[in-house]
Amino acid sequence: MYRDLKPDNILLDAAGHIRLIDFGFAKQLQKSTQRAMTNCGTPGYLAPEVMIPNQAGYDAKKADIWSLGILVCDMVGGFTPFRSTI
Repeated sequence: MYRDLKPDNILLDAAGHIRLIDFGFAKQLQKSTQRAMTNCGTPGYLAPEVMIPNQAGYDAKKADIWSLGILVCDMVGGFTPFRSTI
C-alpha cells in the first residue's frame, strides 16, 4: 500500500517511464484481508476512511484508488476536488 500518491511523488526517468518516489508512508500488508489503521498521507489526496479514525481501518485498494482518482483530477483539471478555499 503506497498511501501518499500525489504529483510531488511522481517523476519521469530519461526514457519517459513513471517512477514513484518517497515510500515513507508505504506499508506492506501480509494478507489481502489485512487493513491499515494509521492516518498518514497528504490531506488533499487522502480517502475519507483514512482521515476518519475507526476500528475497521482501510485497505490498499480503497485508499490508493481514491488517491489515484484525485491525482487524475489534479492532472486533468489543475485542481483537487476537495481543496480548501481558506
